[in-house]
Amino acid sequence: MDQSQHSDALAGARAAAPSGASGRADADRGSSFAAEMTRDAKHREKSRSIKPLMRLAPFVLKYKGLLAAFVFFLILASALTLVLPAAFRMVVDCGFGGAADSDVCARVSLDHNLTRYFALGFVVAIALGLASACRFYFVSRLGERVVADIRSAVYDHLLTLSPSFYVDVRTGEVLSRLTTDTSVLQTVVGSSLSMALRNVLLLIGGTVMLAVTSPKLTGIVFLLVPVVMVPIIVFGRRVRRMSRLSQDRIADVGHRIDETLNGMATVQAFAQEAAESRRFAATVEDAFNIAVQRIRARALLTATVILLVFGGISGVLWMGGHDVLAGRISGGDLAAFVFYAVVVAGSVGAISEVYGDLQRAAGAAERLVELLNAQPAIAAPADPVELPGPAPGAVAMENVRFAYPAHPETAILDGFDLKVAPGETVALV
Repeated sequence: MDQSQHSDALAGARAAAPSGASGRADADRGSSFAAEMTRDAKHREKSRSIKPLMRLAPFVLKYKGLLAAFVFFLILASALTLVLPAAFRMVVDCGFGGAADSDVCARVSLDHNLTRYFALGFVVAIALGLASACRFYFVSRLGERVVADIRSAVYDHLLTLSPSFYVDVRTGEVLSRLTTDTSVLQTVVGSSLSMALRNVLLLIGGTVMLAVTSPKLTGIVFLLVPVVMVPIIVFGRRVRRMSRLSQDRIADVGHRIDETLNGMATVQAFAQEAAESRRFAATVEDAFNIAVQRIRARALLTATVILLVFGGISGVLWMGGHDVLAGRISGGDLAAFVFYAVVVAGSVGAISEVYGDLQRAAGAAERLVELLNAQPAIAAPADPVELPGPAPGAVAMENVRFAYPAHPETAILDGFDLKVAPGETVALV
């Protein structure tokens, strides 16, 4: 991918994100950005949705071919998944004689029906496997390509920022965003997002097929939806909060390593190895404790949702069994309903897990966009004009005051004057 494509994607990401105050001095930007990066997660402005992921659209939409192939095989695999229960219903009703007196099943022998429908199911299973493999290939390749472009775009942008920006910003924080946060996005774009879309399609399609198979039982299932969604919303917010805090603690670990390694000579000169080891162990333990809290929140979310879903389905199937005994539905209908119910329940459970990953990725996207929004103090002109030739005049500086950004109150130069004649080489030491 060339530099112009990086620039286009970078411009698109900036356009999708809130712009910074471009008129500030670079030192002020560095200080403000450093304060935002080091501020504890609970004091930061939080995104309550996964909308920050939309800021990655400029990077994704450049690869329309991969995206189209992924969407095609995603829809195909989802459709084939929903075909399997219909074939299973025919096997039960016709192959085993459950509805042998029906017009469809009476045309041929039961043995022929059984062979035909099992063969049909086998063909559908093969097609489903191939479609799923293609879906995985295209979305994984798309994810790797997008994340590689994001890394290059962020790195190229960091090279444009002036040195004063890095005086206030911790190197470990920037390194964490360029490595850890992009790795999170790679997992989501290359896997979790595909799973989320697939399960959404299965949830919608499975619900429609449930209604076609048995409206009565489907209505009972719909009554369980609010019971399932409330835990997803409540625990999902907690998972998002803990994920952002976990990312911050991992960045603290990187900063601690960077600080110690850069000052290793000083650490060893003052025999502070043991003290630094204790400080690092405390930082790592803090990150571990936050990660454990995040894991517990996600585990509780998953367990609660699965318990509610499958508990409700058990009650629904109990009522469905009575309908079969009463002759209101066939055994094949109940078998298909069970299959579709499992598909819907599995989709809801998967969405509850993937939603936490998407929230975590949304936090990572916010952090990367913060880097992309940082602007240099002196921007290169859009249309630079080449000078007509070597400048013949002298260089003059009058009443110059200079201070390092880290200590603006201490002037290194104050009231400094300098004139350099043409052809002279002057160095200030």
